[in-house]
Amino acid sequence: MDREQEELQFLGFFGIFKESFKIILTWRKIFSKITLALILPLSFIFLAHMQISQLIFFNILDNEDALYFTQSGTPKHDKLSDNISAEWTAFWLFKFAYFTFLLIFSLLSTSAVVYTIACIYTAKPITFKKIMSVVPKVWKRLMVTFIWSFAVVVLYNIVSIVVLIILSVTLFNHVPAAGFRILFLVVLFILYSVGLLYITIVWHLASVISVLEDFYGIKAMMKSKELIKGKMGIAAAIFIVVGICFVGIQFLFEIFVVLEWTMEIRIGMGLLCFLLLFKVILFGLVIQTVLYFVCKSYHHENIDKSSLSDHLDVYLGEYIPLKSKDVQMEHFEA
Repeated sequence: MDREQEELQFLGFFGIFKESFKIILTWRKIFSKITLALILPLSFIFLAHMQISQLIFFNILDNEDALYFTQSGTPKHDKLSDNISAEWTAFWLFKFAYFTFLLIFSLLSTSAVVYTIACIYTAKPITFKKIMSVVPKVWKRLMVTFIWSFAVVVLYNIVSIVVLIILSVTLFNHVPAAGFRILFLVVLFILYSVGLLYITIVWHLASVISVLEDFYGIKAMMKSKELIKGKMGIAAAIFIVVGICFVGIQFLFEIFVVLEWTMEIRIGMGLLCFLLLFKVILFGLVIQTVLYFVCKSYHHENIDKSSLSDHLDVYLGEYIPLKSKDVQMEHFEA
């Protein structure tokens, strides 16, 4: 990051994208190693999960259809019933293993990328070995932040469902027109999506804060909430674009790989989706870190590079994060 922090506050939508691409290209060797070690496995796990889950689920549906047309009490019926029970067990065990490994590699990847960019920002010499020695000590803090973020998302969904039920019961009886009902549901969906997007942005910025500051968990989310003020529009636009790319890759994989196509098409599209996915994940992690520095600059919270550098180098058995006094520096004049 060649820019001084005072300049970062002026980066807009395209400026943040350009800065993120520049960081990746300038330091492509170290990011390539991070990608090979952490982001490639993460991408493979995500895509493989889609394929395997679909195979297991379709097999369960086939057996349930066969069970429906099989006379109860027969050996065939009992065998099908046992097979379905075993397949559902395998399905949920696979889901549990998937989410476990997905979470681990996601947190490790975030730790590695955020730490790397912080070293770049302070012009600190970095090696892949050093990054990998730091990552296991950082991801525990990210885990706490993830748990709190997940709890917020669950609570948000519960409240949204309750509100939807209440409004549906109270309003739908008084609004007989189908057109108004559809419009009502569309408005509710838009409001729900906006709220979920806001939580997602706060969550990702809180992940960066958990690595670079002495806040984590709910405190990191509260800090993120304050930090994102004034840059919410740009942050929303960025996350929407990255999200569209992610969903688009998932859609392509679902259509051309999971569903029945020729083997050549499935292999070709599978490789293409894999290549695109790890690039999007890497870019997403870099851009959320750049956004953190932009927000700090916007709020005139100057990060002292020497203090940041010192704290990045201090590892006495455990990861020692930046103290808030080092990261939340005295305000500089714009």
